[in-house]
Amino acid sequence: MSTQTVQTPGPAASSGAVGDRTPVMTARGLVKRYGHVTAINGCDFDLYPGEVLAVVGDNGAGKSSLIKALTGALTPDAGTVTLDGKPVAFHSPLEARQQGIETVYQTLAVAPALDIASNLFLGREIRREGLLGSLRLLDKKAMRSAARKELNALGIATIQDITQPVETLSGGQRQAVAVARAAMFGSKVVIMDEPTAALGVRETAQVLELIKRISGRGLPVVLISHDMPAVFEVADRIHVHRLGRRAGIVEPKNVSMSDVVSYITGAEEIPGTHDADPDQAAHTSEVAP
Repeated sequence: MSTQTVQTPGPAASSGAVGDRTPVMTARGLVKRYGHVTAINGCDFDLYPGEVLAVVGDNGAGKSSLIKALTGALTPDAGTVTLDGKPVAFHSPLEARQQGIETVYQTLAVAPALDIASNLFLGREIRREGLLGSLRLLDKKAMRSAARKELNALGIATIQDITQPVETLSGGQRQAVAVARAAMFGSKVVIMDEPTAALGVRETAQVLELIKRISGRGLPVVLISHDMPAVFEVADRIHVHRLGRRAGIVEPKNVSMSDVVSYITGAEEIPGTHDADPDQAAHTSEVAP
């Protein structure tokens, strides 16, 4: 196993892609309990401008619960979350979206019967000006023009006809639509939940390229994934999640994939950190969406 430099948790971690920058988003001491089950167990989180932060962990580690707490899908019992240094308390995903936090869920949350442009503006439709707008008529021309501009900016060349229904697209193309929607409206953070799951090699490569393009704009990306090769290809830092909390942070350039797997399973402790109390393991579980 590799024993090279590893970042320890907390705001003092400041090497690699992080530098001395101020975090865009942080969490301290998050806790979420469901009766006797602890889904989040005093978790910390840090996300910096323009970075791709991979969140990895075994099934039941609490990754989904953490992301839900950060995006308003659940309310933590304790702990604090900050956005641009200011405390926030989201009570719904809509509130998080209004603050510039966009999430691409594994289920994609697209409307298959609608065309690509309509999906990109789903819930944010552009209305026509004047009286027609007051009658709730949509400006489809403006939405299609903006949709084409965004797809071109992200280098999505596999989609030629934006009037095409999403249900006619391949899995990778549908993922690209969901990612493009997040990139259009996410002004602070983009979160992606298993974006390469069930995709082929070529489609996975396309999605990873999209992630690179989004972070290249200066927009930080949180990538939840079990796909280690994908994580090591795009991530600047890796947040290892175990027993409902952050076990530590490592950088891909300093560790191997087998190291990270060992940290995830608890077979090896991350240097400079201490594992969670073993007595809590039996009570820690990720709550299903």
